Amino acid sequence: MYEDQTYEALLERMLDRVPSSLDKREGSIIYDALAPAAAELAQMYIELDVNNNLYFADTATGEYLERSIAWSGIVRREASKAQLKGIFYKADGGFVDVPLGSRFSLDMLNYMAVEKLSPGVYRLESETAGEEGNRYFGSLLPVDYISDLARGEIASLLIPGENAESDESLRQRYLDSARRPATSGNKYHYMEWAMQVVGVGGARVFPLWNGPKTVKVIVVDAEKLPASELLVTKVQHYIDPVSGAGEGQAPVGAVVTVASAKGKSISVSAKVTLASGYALQAVNDEFKGILESYRKEKAFSATYISQSVIGALLLATEGVADYSELKLNGGVGNVMLSEEEIPLFGNVLLEV
Repeated sequence: MYEDQTYEALLERMLDRVPSSLDKREGSIIYDALAPAAAELAQMYIELDVNNNLYFADTATGEYLERSIAWSGIVRREASKAQLKGIFYKADGGFVDVPLGSRFSLDMLNYMAVEKLSPGVYRLESETAGEEGNRYFGSLLPVDYISDLARGEIASLLIPGENAESDESLRQRYLDSARRPATSGNKYHYMEWAMQVVGVGGARVFPLWNGPKTVKVIVVDAEKLPASELLVTKVQHYIDPVSGAGEGQAPVGAVVTVASAKGKSISVSAKVTLASGYALQAVNDEFKGILESYRKEKAFSATYISQSVIGALLLATEGVADYSELKLNGGVGNVMLSEEEIPLFGNVLLEV
């Protein structure tokens, strides 16, 4: 808006207001007096332009984005703690129960036993919020002595922890809410309810999937992977704990079934020509990371995985000069996805 209000333009306008009979050349008293003021005014216009952008949801960031959309009731999601399955054993290999509230450490993180799932099997909660708690699997060390405990381990991730919501994610949720109003138990209302459960990273709704008044909600976790049984149960309990009774978010009479998305494994193979100085293993790992980002982006938004797009991603991988014989699931062509499926890239094999 104020791109034309540069230091040079401001100084020229100021000097034009000085009579020509006075010396206003560079280095003169008048010039040296006006130049600092022009510089400050130019800086003010820059800051004014930035501040104007902070008032609107499409350009605001941070706290100002939160304040600009506060009227809608949409707030930034805080970082959540990872939920993991912990298994504890006696010296003879049998299961042993541990007290709820017991704390355990693994590398630099601590976990707490918060729920008993079965004998010797517990739901652990990371004491560190965010994605950091998702990364660790292995042997646990008790912080305090626990009788009969020989060893413990983290066996699987139940509900991924999430970092605080990014500006782009928050902005997109706000825009989606404005463009697709969720009201009166419509399709988008069910999507909104599902996304309100901590750990849910996406949802798809199928109205009338099994007859009148039936609704099916398919969810993925924060990593855009098939949701665990625990997460599915949490969503079911939040939306419709007693079928049709209206004791959750769903209206009376709506029979809601919540299920996890199905993962479709996709293998990728190709022959590549490496750029000078690059090793095949490093390039393969880099390509896997790119595929993982692409997978998260396309979960619940793609109806197929395009071979040409995968080829473009491979060619854009650092160290790849060219490729040939690209195959998805051993064949040539796109891989189709059903409405309940999300892509999972399995074996990725690059050869020279």
